[in-house]
Amino acid sequence: MRQVDMTRLDLQAGTATKMRDCVAEEVPVKIIVNTDYAFVIWSSPSQFRELAVGHLYAEDILQSVDDIESITSDEAKNTCHVKFKPSVDLEERLNHQRGGTRIVPLIKNSTSAYQKDEKISVVESDLTIKAQVILDAINQMNEKALGFKETGGLHDSGIFRADGTMVAFSEDVGRHNTVDKVIGQGLLDRLNFGECFMIITGRVPGDMIYKAAKVGLPVVASVAAVLNSGVSSAEKANITLVGFVRGKRMNIYTVPQRIQL
Repeated sequence: MRQVDMTRLDLQAGTATKMRDCVAEEVPVKIIVNTDYAFVIWSSPSQFRELAVGHLYAEDILQSVDDIESITSDEAKNTCHVKFKPSVDLEERLNHQRGGTRIVPLIKNSTSAYQKDEKISVVESDLTIKAQVILDAINQMNEKALGFKETGGLHDSGIFRADGTMVAFSEDVGRHNTVDKVIGQGLLDRLNFGECFMIITGRVPGDMIYKAAKVGLPVVASVAAVLNSGVSSAEKANITLVGFVRGKRMNIYTVPQRIQL
């Protein structure tokens, strides 16, 4: 967060008051892959390692954390360097991801794999969750979302076990970044995603469902709306998609049997 000057107008009182306000911070994070490739993601200045791992995994460039020889991040310089093991044919993966075209930065203007419905993973999980656990998990996130409370300008994502234990959390200016970060944290921790569910605070499009399906998350819930692409992708991926989780209500759009009263 960053402190800035601002003027608050109150039309009812007819006043203009100068004061300080706290705003969310966004920086260009440069993620370097080995020494030949790099790309930039605009992100909140935190959890660069998790962001890199989650994003590279979603883009089919990273196939396992075992592919990684080292990860070093420098939040002062807004950089994260991911070095793959020599046994990994990174050139082949990049060419496959780019459709045979070698371009730096490698992600910019690319076609993400989620846009091809035939590539979405099908989640096989017999996980069931009490609806109250989802509500309690959102309360946990609200308590942890200090950045949002201060700025109102951040999204949150969290991954929880079926009993409601939080195992990953992230705040970021971009809702997609929060998903990459919590999935990246889960990958680094070698989490069994099939036994967990994810909660996000933003709208749910198809690309978020694709990211969840890649790691086998069976349930995705949001306090906000779902999009038609999210519903379509969730149906194909056998993911339970829940939206408008507010108060004591929620809308279950796909695979409702995983949520119990």
